[in-house]
Amino acid sequence: MSLLWGILFLTDSIQVWHACVLLVMHGMAGVLGSPGSQLIIHDIVGREYLQSAVRLNSTGRNIAVLFGPAVGGATMLLFSPPTGLFINVFMYVPMIIFMYILPYTGHGRDAGSQPARFSIGGALQLMRETAANPTILSMILLGGATSLLVGNAFQAQMPGFAHDFGHEKQDWAYSILLGANAGGAAVGGLLLEGTGMLRPNARIAAICSILWCISIAGFAASTHYLVAVILLFCAGFLNLTFLSMAQTLVQLQARPQLRGRLIGLFNMSNNGLRAFSGLTVGVVGGLIGIHWSLALSAMILLAVTMGLFALVIPGRISGELN
Repeated sequence: MSLLWGILFLTDSIQVWHACVLLVMHGMAGVLGSPGSQLIIHDIVGREYLQSAVRLNSTGRNIAVLFGPAVGGATMLLFSPPTGLFINVFMYVPMIIFMYILPYTGHGRDAGSQPARFSIGGALQLMRETAANPTILSMILLGGATSLLVGNAFQAQMPGFAHDFGHEKQDWAYSILLGANAGGAAVGGLLLEGTGMLRPNARIAAICSILWCISIAGFAASTHYLVAVILLFCAGFLNLTFLSMAQTLVQLQARPQLRGRLIGLFNMSNNGLRAFSGLTVGVVGGLIGIHWSLALSAMILLAVTMGLFALVIPGRISGELN
């Protein structure tokens, strides 16, 4: 994708539809590649350290979100946008080489099981497996509801929030709001790793999701810039906590021959449904205002999460990792 972006910028031929197609391809690549990477992580660390590895992986992504724009912007300023994009392409080369020589395939710990091939029967079996395990079902629904109703659509509205707070330097205000969310996730991940707190548990994941909804609704309703920054920082911490925990529970509860498919289902739910949060937060925000739309979406998600907590999660303790 970066190579195509660079060519389009270099030839000064980029159009809106080019950008749309590349962004769709980028999203598809992420959804397709994520299950494989999670299986490899499981293969490397095993069950005991799986949540730690998932959390560190998420923390690394959030650190990249925190510092990536600054590094990318500086590269483009120093070398021009096309050259900066080509430099980004070459940064992938060491990782590609490393992946070719990495001795892990994602199936090393399940040597006795055969990966399921695609079939209608396999799809029905996957649905039965999901419905029969309340922990897996609730975590997939939790990830999907989060992405569908709120997702990350509010991040694209940060310039509007910065403007509404009346900050004199809106560029800096916008950057700080974005950085607060990523910074909360990064600091939270490192803090949880350092203390060993919060082992994977479906109840804790639901409680953290409830607190995340309250933080997002509080941010949307806030009229003070400092309070908004603090709430976004807390939201980043809580989001990393419950999503990494949900993903870990799905991997641990899944049977080996269906683990890859269930991880794919979780990622489709958690990432794929984000496309529709642009409607619940973005389009509705254009009608009733971004503050009201985000607060309303967060409160609906809060009701859904409390329903999952009340009806599914408390009845089972199989989601705990002892």
